[in-house]
Amino acid sequence: MITIKNNIQIDRMRKAGKILKETLDLLEASIYPGQTTLRLNDLAYQYIISQGAKPSFLNYEGFPYTICASLNDQVVHGFSSEIPLKEGDIISIDCGVIWEGYHADAARTFPVGNISIEKANLIEATKESFFAGIKDIKAGSRLGHISHRIQVYLEERGYGVVRELVGHGVGEKLHEDPCVPNYGKYNSGVVLQEGMTLAIEPMSTLGKRDVYLEDNDWTVTTVDGLASAHYENTVLITKDGVEILTL
Repeated sequence: MITIKNNIQIDRMRKAGKILKETLDLLEASIYPGQTTLRLNDLAYQYIISQGAKPSFLNYEGFPYTICASLNDQVVHGFSSEIPLKEGDIISIDCGVIWEGYHADAARTFPVGNISIEKANLIEATKESFFAGIKDIKAGSRLGHISHRIQVYLEERGYGVVRELVGHGVGEKLHEDPCVPNYGKYNSGVVLQEGMTLAIEPMSTLGKRDVYLEDNDWTVTTVDGLASAHYENTVLITKDGVEILTL
């Protein structure tokens, strides 16, 4: 069931989004060769708690960390560890925050030191596909507009679009209806309504779009071992457009 948020609920999500944006900024400034994802996880937890909020992901369906830290060919749900980051790695950090019972969800992919031009272009294209997806979107638009535009933006540039993982509604629950695929037909899907809140999250690959689930039953990785990038924001649908709650 798709939920429409009232002004009180939206304000709670705005606050969660602000804390989450600040958390991701803190982590970006803390990424360098030799840093560990376990330390990044601890920094995220400490900051979120210090703001009077709660991490959305910690213990969610058994997930053991505050952040998903996905390296290189890992698409999503990477586990934190004490293995140091290396020059040339890229790391996707996905994180969620709960403020007074309402969630915000966002992800960024960051370079570790100097990275290849291929990885840099992948990160940038994945980010820009998000903004291509929400361009001119408002109440009355169809969900398929977003999905189709993301797919076209990435595939025209030669990137794979992961299909096994999708965006979603978000609010009182971390995952709500509707699903938000990163591919699809332009004039299809549900009609967007004022007060809907969505986590839109393009996931792309340098090679084939095929992925597999690692033995930990969480981490999703590219089959061909080539790099993947992830970019996500929580957005509010308004009568005039889209408000991004995590920027």
